[in-house]
Amino acid sequence: MVALLLYAYARGIRSSRVIERACEEDVAFRVLAAQQRPDHATIARFVERHQNAIAGLFGEVLTLCARSGLVKVGVIAVDGTKVHANASRDENVDYEQLAREILEEAKAVDAAEDELYGQARGDELPPEFATAQGRRGWLREAKQRLEAERAANPQPVPRSRPKRLNEAKRRLEEELWTEVRANRAYESYRARGRMKDGRRFGRPPDPYQPPATPDGRINLTDPDSRVVKGLRGFLQGYNAQAVTNEHQVVLAAEIETVGADFGHLEPMLEATQRELAAAGIDESPEVLLADAGYWHGEQMQRILDRGIEVLIPPDTGRHRTTRRNWDGGRYDEMRELLASERGGALYRKRQPMIEPVFAQMKFNRGLDRFRRRGRGAVRAEWRLITATHNLLKLHRHTLAAA
Repeated sequence: MVALLLYAYARGIRSSRVIERACEEDVAFRVLAAQQRPDHATIARFVERHQNAIAGLFGEVLTLCARSGLVKVGVIAVDGTKVHANASRDENVDYEQLAREILEEAKAVDAAEDELYGQARGDELPPEFATAQGRRGWLREAKQRLEAERAANPQPVPRSRPKRLNEAKRRLEEELWTEVRANRAYESYRARGRMKDGRRFGRPPDPYQPPATPDGRINLTDPDSRVVKGLRGFLQGYNAQAVTNEHQVVLAAEIETVGADFGHLEPMLEATQRELAAAGIDESPEVLLADAGYWHGEQMQRILDRGIEVLIPPDTGRHRTTRRNWDGGRYDEMRELLASERGGALYRKRQPMIEPVFAQMKFNRGLDRFRRRGRGAVRAEWRLITATHNLLKLHRHTLAAA
């Protein structure tokens, strides 16, 4: 079944029904399936039941690539691409719409039960519905911790719409409660009158009152997905991150729900080092390349302290001049480094190392939309897609060597 899935993904096929039909009509599929024709429901249940094991295939394929000498990590590149989720942007709703739909659903249920049972109770089930640093930095860090907890413990998306309604409502309330607690902690900190280093605060903080009801919107089809900006406008999807080497082999593949690449540089480097260690590779990256969206001064400094050179332009290609307040210090140092012959030659490797990888997966093989829902399921699917890419690279390398 695993071989069948890998071959199907290599052909750009992910529909379980199309795979079932191919096992009857396509000679290669028939050989892989040993003349059997697994039912599409069996294939779909296999993927769902073993998603963690399937995600682990990425590491096994990377180990095979390492044995063939394809996993050289002197220079690595990190980038992200936006991939459509299995959800519609029209399903993004706010808290008021959620509450209204839940109440309308409850009224419809009550009306149906009144018509069925009259004044009698009947054998109904339990109720289904329930009636600058400063402050901004505290709120941002609290939300980042909440997002990290959700990423560490991804939950499957409920199949029934009423359950998804309740889950979406719970998430918005959880985000509001996180903001309320962070605001209380910040105000308690300011009430002490002194900073952590003993200095006195200046003027009192601006008054702030968290909203009475959660703001923001959430998608009812896939609550983990977000509206992110792609090449051709905004889409409902995920930010699929990858790290590649000069052989265009993917060394790490992760899923982020935040559309911007800012803040993902160090986590992706750590993911790369975990994957390399699991594949038995002791070699450490020497140069890390990324585009301007990954510029994060603190993360870059910590990576430099590890002995890894970081090359990231402080200005995007769209800016003819330097960005406001991005002059002097490390900004000018990086511009001088990239303008040098060595720095320019190294950075010019970034685009050929990683952009063709996304083009192969998304456009040549048509894997431009996730078929599963929920952060955990999407992560497993993304790792299977990238493992298939690595397997094809290994196949071509083996044929060339022969």
